[in-house]
Amino acid sequence: MIPRSTIKDIARVTGVSVATVSRALRDLPNVAAATRNRVLEVAEALKYEAHPQASSLVSGRTWTVGVVAPHFGTWFPFRTMGGINSVFAQAGYDMLISVMTSAEDRRSLLDDAGALCRRVDGILLIDTFVSVEADSVDAFFDRPVVAVGEQLAGASSIAIDNRDAARRAVEHLLELGHKRIGLVSGASGPHDPPMPVPQQRRLGYRDALEAAGLPIINELEAAGSWTSAGGAAALKQLLECDDPPTAVFCMSDEMAFGVLREASRHGLLVPQDLSVIGFDDHDLAATLGLTTMRQAVGEIGVRAAETVIALIGGEQTDDIIWDVPLVARESTAEAS
Repeated sequence: MIPRSTIKDIARVTGVSVATVSRALRDLPNVAAATRNRVLEVAEALKYEAHPQASSLVSGRTWTVGVVAPHFGTWFPFRTMGGINSVFAQAGYDMLISVMTSAEDRRSLLDDAGALCRRVDGILLIDTFVSVEADSVDAFFDRPVVAVGEQLAGASSIAIDNRDAARRAVEHLLELGHKRIGLVSGASGPHDPPMPVPQQRRLGYRDALEAAGLPIINELEAAGSWTSAGGAAALKQLLECDDPPTAVFCMSDEMAFGVLREASRHGLLVPQDLSVIGFDDHDLAATLGLTTMRQAVGEIGVRAAETVIALIGGEQTDDIIWDVPLVARESTAEAS
């Protein structure tokens, strides 16, 4: 095994003190530019890598960011993590991942917030909504916090306007002449962590119907639990209505995939018999010809990671509301 190069090795080659090498490597002041450049050149030649624990002791940083999500099994958090990881890998940050799958997990996270903060320099909350317990997330966390997917008091945010995007999705169906439009929601169960996203998208759905002078019909709304299987079950429920919908808005593409499958099982043609619009622009959406609302989740993950690193470094950042354009494909058509 090749021994690891040390600061002493760099000091010996450059002929300067260990203290000067340390200051140069950490980009601290009072080091001549020529000396700093020479130290960096030698460090690169010797393939020097700072020991993480030693670096943390000196800088007071852990070089770790806590990443919290309700789950990583669905498309949005999984793809968001890809963008986050690409930035952290380049910047030298590790991730401490926490999964919050239930209200009990959520309570545990908040109860142990101090312990989490001692292990990280910042926190990313992906679809994790803790501020219902207090006016602001900084009531729990004393580290910079970035909320991904929704705006939270006390945190910087990289979010979308879920209500507006859902409204525009339903308006697309209305413009095609559809009057009975079903909703496949991602409504959570009573023991799941609270999520504003389903509520905001339901409000957008209802906003569009009310603006068009159409009634709100509760039987045209069915829960799909954010999964393909849930979407299939939701459409089955909607088709049992006395007057089934001619179009369906799904709060996620994964639920829309289940709707497409269930429609086929019932002998319905999409879009001739049933128009379907999703939300996300999942990797498979284009393959299946699904009309959807596009979330640039990889780019959102990149920006979230860059934002938390900037906050850790003491910079000021602005909240971002990400654009969600409509992507029209073959799954929607004029009402027959």
